[in-house]
Amino acid sequence: MTKSTLLLILLALVDVAASSKNDTGNREKRDAVLIRSKRRWVLSTIDLEENMPGPYPAVVTQLYNEKKLDSNVIFSIKGDGVTENPIGLFSIDENTGYVYVHKPIDREQYPLFHVDFDVLDRKTRATVDKTLSFNVEIKDKNDNSPQFTPSSTIRVTVPENAPEGALLATLQAHDIDLMDSPNSQFTMSVLSQNPGSPKFTLKDMTAEVKQLILKGCFDYDKAKQYTVLVEAKDKGRPPMSSTATVILDITDSNSHPPEFSSATYTTEVMEMELKEILRIGIKDKDTPNTPGSKAVFTILKGNEDGNYKIETDPKTNEGVLSVIKGKNFEKTEITELEIAVENEEKLFQCVDGKAVTGPVPKPNTAKVAVKVNDVNDPPVFKKQVEKVYRNENGNPGDVLFIPDIKDEDSDINKLRCG
Repeated sequence: MTKSTLLLILLALVDVAASSKNDTGNREKRDAVLIRSKRRWVLSTIDLEENMPGPYPAVVTQLYNEKKLDSNVIFSIKGDGVTENPIGLFSIDENTGYVYVHKPIDREQYPLFHVDFDVLDRKTRATVDKTLSFNVEIKDKNDNSPQFTPSSTIRVTVPENAPEGALLATLQAHDIDLMDSPNSQFTMSVLSQNPGSPKFTLKDMTAEVKQLILKGCFDYDKAKQYTVLVEAKDKGRPPMSSTATVILDITDSNSHPPEFSSATYTTEVMEMELKEILRIGIKDKDTPNTPGSKAVFTILKGNEDGNYKIETDPKTNEGVLSVIKGKNFEKTEITELEIAVENEEKLFQCVDGKAVTGPVPKPNTAKVAVKVNDVNDPPVFKKQVEKVYRNENGNPGDVLFIPDIKDEDSDINKLRCG
């Protein structure tokens, strides 16, 4: 290969810019070095700034071949941005070798262009030297802010009794600027929140994924919804940022223990009768029909013989006291039961921004006095058959027999036999 074939010069842009009145800060060139590939010589890459402000067309570089000393040859380029998409982005002055760019380039869409350079016969358009190539690499500009995905609005439901440190919401963002550069690297932070307490922070999961963390505890009675504004800001110059809004809908938990409507109750039942004997109402400030408000009743004392049971009416949330094993009036006339009430869900309380820990408070209790009313049981002969003997010479009116009778209810002296 002759010296004239290989000689291709990239003129310094600082000289070109002076004549074309373009800002030299928009373009850079690397040393004009020929790099050998398998089939051709390739010029080193030309750097071009992303989204140059113009004016356009703007000079990119100047190409030269020694054969241009012959006025019968012209310069030509082809390839990316010339004859291939985006067509018409670059052009060359066939006489001077100046290469022009005609509009701003978005690096995120077109990061690199590969262009072929030929020297042609002016008349026949036939190539008169070997094809050379050069690359145009678009230098990244921090023109994209990190974007939250899949949405910049996140809405989640969180129970009031969420523990401190709970992972409330996942935030993910991505910056399409040059990978692993300050333009695409970013940080996340909580900009603001309403209400202001409890506080929220962010925990790093990956470079692009963070978790919103609870610091403290929720009080459903004070706030039922929180709005948190999170910012993602890249490290480019100047930095660019975007925000995401996290909406936390708080659901009520068991933060109020149930209480009986009254401390004492009285009821009565006929002896040996099996039935419902009392309905006991309660008061609970938690949201109705939730595990935090549904009542659970327990008989603590007075039911050692298993005569009673208490269940919760799912519709009214009342305690339904029933006799399940009959009581004998003669054994027990009045029974006093002690009944406790709790909720299905464990009690949770937030005081001064901290969850209350330690022993669980004792449940609220009430006393129920059950009076067993007597039923008139029939008298019973102790023996169904008795043999009675009498003296043949007995006098009229003599007592022949006094039966042995048992009556649980009445005075034995008031019984009559017929």
